[in-house]
Amino acid sequence: MEFDLPTTAAAFIAVIALGVVGLIAAPMMEMDTVLTMVAPSMIVFGLIMLGLGIKHGEYRTTGQ
Repeated sequence: MEFDLPTTAAAFIAVIALGVVGLIAAPMMEMDTVLTMVAPSMIVFGLIMLGLGIKHGEYRTTGQ
């Protein structure tokens, strides 16, 4: 499967949205806490992991 920008963005948003909706639906935390603390940290962590994954894929394609 080849990921282009729209596919990657849709998958990224879907995973983050699923996590946020799950945390809001569960009676663990207040909604304000999820939206102001958890969601931004999920987005930042996801972007860091996406960047590392892209770099690893570039490394793997060079055959080193």
